[in-house]
Amino acid sequence: MAGELYDVVVVGGGPAGATAAHDLASKGYKVALIDKAGRIKPCGGAIPPRLMRDFQIPAHLLKARVNCATMISPSGQRVDMPIQNGFVGMVDRAEYDEWLRNRAAESGATRYEGAYERVSRENGHAVVHIAAKGTGAPIELHTKLIVGADGALSKVGRQEVPGGDKTKFVFAYHEIVETPPPDQGDPNRCEIYYDARVSPDFYAWIFPHGPTMSIGTGSANKGFSLRDSVARLRGQEKLDATRTLRHEGAPIPLKPLKRWDNGRDVVLAGDAAGVVAPSSGEGIYYAMLGGRLAAEAAAQCLLTGDVKALKLARKRFMKLHGRVFFILGVMQYFWYSSDKRRERFVTMCRDPDVQRLTWESYMNKELPKRDPLAQVRVFFKDLAHLLHLTAPT
Repeated sequence: MAGELYDVVVVGGGPAGATAAHDLASKGYKVALIDKAGRIKPCGGAIPPRLMRDFQIPAHLLKARVNCATMISPSGQRVDMPIQNGFVGMVDRAEYDEWLRNRAAESGATRYEGAYERVSRENGHAVVHIAAKGTGAPIELHTKLIVGADGALSKVGRQEVPGGDKTKFVFAYHEIVETPPPDQGDPNRCEIYYDARVSPDFYAWIFPHGPTMSIGTGSANKGFSLRDSVARLRGQEKLDATRTLRHEGAPIPLKPLKRWDNGRDVVLAGDAAGVVAPSSGEGIYYAMLGGRLAAEAAAQCLLTGDVKALKLARKRFMKLHGRVFFILGVMQYFWYSSDKRRERFVTMCRDPDVQRLTWESYMNKELPKRDPLAQVRVFFKDLAHLLHLTAPT
């Protein structure tokens, strides 16, 4: 690699890193994409239509088009939330992430399979040290800038960005199982469980992926057994006999870091920057947007030579979605704190205004601007449930 200098080295080949590498390579920059091959993030795989439009994702990657979500309360109350004029797409992360990495390579990015180790500096440039997959042979990539997209426990962030080690997590675990026969379930319906028995502070899920299903849960409580919770859920829903194809676990951040760059040559994206939505745990759209904004910030820095441009990634993201993240954080704090509140939360999901505004916000990734009276109604209904001014069922 002697004498070869990259404009940007992207560490991490998930949705954030692959998007950053694709966008930069498409603009003609010399890009390297490092990925620890074989690592699959535990994820329900939900993506909104807006993601497919903004990032040109082909429909053939969808394993299912969910048109209804069923919310299940601690008492077993089941509330259907049909999706009007839209859908929630479901992807398999093993296939989806590899497609994104291949697209980055087809755009001109050079792929490396290996484990990131550290960054050093030499002759005014950063040197990214990685261990090649299989052999462990050292590889040194010289670069002007680095995009750290190496997940929630980002080594790049912890080593290079002040505060990069301060992230709080929900720990997630899921099992990919074979889908049972059609008469045992709706292939276009997802189920979400708000119940302390399957998650004391988050939720559990069953998401359809066509021939497979994702059954998982999450919790910040380190003493809570996620594996036991999934086993309990599978037994409860008579899915314990279905064949398990694979399983994954990982921490998931639920709050954006206060800083995404080191003021010199590193900017973070995706889980490394903490951009997973509170309350819902949704991360794919926000990761890809974060990767795109990191790429734009890096391109601006390379064009102008001004390292302050790296701050634009976080500034632009928070301008677009900071308010939504705050609202979802408040929702999680209040509604997930006890089974009594979870029961009321599921009851509230019956409301047509709540359903419509929820799905419009999800599918379009912005708070609806029309029908402000509906938003006011939802606010007061929410307040009534919170203050126990209405019956829980």
